[in-house]
Amino acid sequence: MHEMAVTESIASICLRHAERHGAKRILQVNIRLGELTGIVDRYVAFYWDMVTRDTIAEGARLHFTRVPVRARCNRCGQEYPVGQDLDLTCPGCGEVDSEIVSGKEFTVESIEIE
Repeated sequence: MHEMAVTESIASICLRHAERHGAKRILQVNIRLGELTGIVDRYVAFYWDMVTRDTIAEGARLHFTRVPVRARCNRCGQEYPVGQDLDLTCPGCGEVDSEIVSGKEFTVESIEIE
């Protein structure tokens, strides 16, 4: 049920901004979603219809842009992709002192309105 609360938050953000700009209808919502969030986009899409029923967002399309997990080595500064095993060993210097720099994003990037 985690995605239900997430979907309600997305709808709330979109409706607030759309109404502030005098929108008659929300056509599309563009969302950046990091691989580490654990949010399943198809479940968000499933709940979207329920959450937006009888609002100006009803029928709006959801577009998800997945953000892969990347890390940066604190020793040598190299940025690199992180595999599904979440091994943070730097491929450049072998150090394990790295930090995640992308993959945690969860952002309503933009909304298309009329």
